[in-house]
Order: sequence, then structure tokens, then C-alpha cells
Amino acid sequence: MTLSRRIYPGATIGIIGGGQLGKMLAQSALRMGYKVAVLDPSEDAPAKATSHLFINAAFDDEKALKQLGGASDIITYEFENIDGPLLKRMVDEYYVPQGAETLLTLQNRETEKEAIRSSGAKVVPFAEVSNDEDVKAFAEKEGWPVIVKTATGGYDGKGQYLIESADDLKKEPIPYEDTQFIAEKYLDLEREVSLTVARSADGKTIVFPLQENLHRNQILYRTIAPSRVDRQKDAEAEVEKIMNKLHFAGVFTVEFFIDKSGELYVNEIAPRPHNSAHHTIESCNISQFDAHILALTNQPMPEIRQHKPAIMMNLLGQDLDRLGDALYDHPEWHVHLYGKSARKPERKMGHVTMLTDDTADTLEKLKTDFEKERKA
Repeated sequence: MTLSRRIYPGATIGIIGGGQLGKMLAQSALRMGYKVAVLDPSEDAPAKATSHLFINAAFDDEKALKQLGGASDIITYEFENIDGPLLKRMVDEYYVPQGAETLLTLQNRETEKEAIRSSGAKVVPFAEVSNDEDVKAFAEKEGWPVIVKTATGGYDGKGQYLIESADDLKKEPIPYEDTQFIAEKYLDLEREVSLTVARSADGKTIVFPLQENLHRNQILYRTIAPSRVDRQKDAEAEVEKIMNKLHFAGVFTVEFFIDKSGELYVNEIAPRPHNSAHHTIESCNISQFDAHILALTNQPMPEIRQHKPAIMMNLLGQDLDRLGDALYDHPEWHVHLYGKSARKPERKMGHVTMLTDDTADTLEKLKTDFEKERKA
């Protein structure tokens, strides 16, 4: 792996991926004085407007990736599903502090969970399955229901099957022949939380407050920070185990489940900025995007301070349709729209952050101001 080095403002940061995460990374980099180059297959990617160089090409276009590498002093990425062999070549030829091995491990749910388990952190019981009999055998051991997930490629609930009994396997056949799957024990959840951490290229670590997350239809709906349950130290201890096993540079987020008995389980790891930490733009002394740029460029990183509790609500396509101009009637709301041209019902189009001195009161107001008529 390339030795860490300090990259000073004026240099060019290359970003693989030009979605909302790439855009917000670019905004942080630009504010600090860096230049930005972005590669994305969408002609009107959100990050295009925040880049000095925009390369419109597929993520597996080797020539385009080399163009990005040649134009950049340092390279990062905004999403996980980068072609493995191409990423390895990028790491060999250019300065990519995050490396390739951890990303490749996390691209596959089975290897990800094996790595978490071998670190000593507590992970939800799982097993590789390749047919209905494997699923039944897993359920006999762990109990029904179980969740069957694609090992690669799934996000926002895509590629997941909730199997409540053996009869469900007959109702909705799982395409084992085309895809690798794992089965996971279904937990009776008390809540979900996530911990966002930034680790510099030379190993310094800073930690954001634990976030409490609510999902609807498998998509993040709302985040409360700090979490209303005090499991910060427990989560940090689990993350420390994982960091001792896997190499991380930049920002990453570990998602946890807390079951009804209070057990804390690692769910999955995002090796990049994460939706649940968007509130940090307004609520903390530096945002997760600032932290990512500082960490990768090996600049000094401050200890994290959260100015005020925050609530972050995702804006999906149907929310923009429903709220309309009323979205701008609340001066206390920090509205972020990502600039996506195509509005779709379940597509993340933006988010809103509210800073508050009274989380319970703000949640109650949101039932009228934001959630009214929103379908669960």
C-alpha cells in the first residue's frame, strides 16, 4: 500500500462517483481550497456542477479511470460497487489512501460478515445459502423468520427476502442459480443506530456522536443525533475491534441493530460517507464530508463537537411532490436538494436537518409539518 502523505490545498482530489455523496464531498473539498475531478456515467450527475473536471464515463471504463488518475493527486470514491481488478490497478498506479482490500471485502456480505466476526465484534448470525434446503436448515438452527439477502449489489432493501416460514419459499421463489445469497437471523429490534468514524491516512481517529435511525420500506427515513439511547461507548468498542481487523482511511459508518434484550449487533459497514450522518453539516463543528477530506489528505482533524441535537429527514421523490413550496416555509429547516434531474417516488432527492433544544417536541411538530399525509 502506498505510504501516507499530506496533500495540501491546491491539489486535485479525484472522486469516483458523482451522486449526492460525491457532490457534498466536492463542496467540502472546494471550500478547503482543493480542486475536484469527478467520474460518473450520468451526464447530469449532481457532482458535475461542483467539479473542475467532469469525466462522463462508465465506472468500468479503464481509459476514463486512468484519465481521472492522471488528473488527480489523490483519489477517493463515493460508493462501494467499484470493479475489483480495476480498483486494484488504480491503487497500484495512483494515490488511493483507502486502498482496495477493505472495499473488496465489504462488497460481499458474506466476506464482510466473516471479517466482522473474526474481529471479535458481535454480528447477526448468518450463513451462505444456495437453495431452499439451506434456508430451512438455517431456520431450524436460528428460528423463523429469516432474511435472505443477495451477497453483492443490494442497497436500500433491494435483493432482500423476508421468509417467515417454509411456505413462503414456495410463494416467492429465490433465484439461487443466478446470485449468491446469505441468510440472516431475523432480530426483534428495539432500534437501529450507526456510528460514523473518520480515520486519517496515518491512523488518527475521530468519532461522531451515535446516531439513531428509522427505516421505512428499507430506506432510511429519519436520523436523530445523538441517539436517545446511550450506547456510544459500546459502539466505539465494537468499531475499535473492526478497525484492528480491517484497514480504513477516510470516513466510514458502522450500522448496528439493538434487539429487545439490549444486545448490540453489527449489521454492516459503509466505507464512505453515510446518509445517517448528513446532519453533521449543520450540527457539528465539522461535517462527515469535511472529516473525509481532512482524513484522506492527512490534515489535522479536530475532536468532534455537536453544537445541538439534530433530526434529519430524507426527502424522497414523493416528499417533494407532497410538500411542494411548503418545504421552504420553515426557516428552522436546513433544506438540501441534490440536483437530480429525474424525480422518482423512492429516490433520495435531498434531506432536511432540524437543530433543536427539545428533540421530543420537534418530533411532535414534524408529525404535522413534515409527515402529514406521508404514506408509511
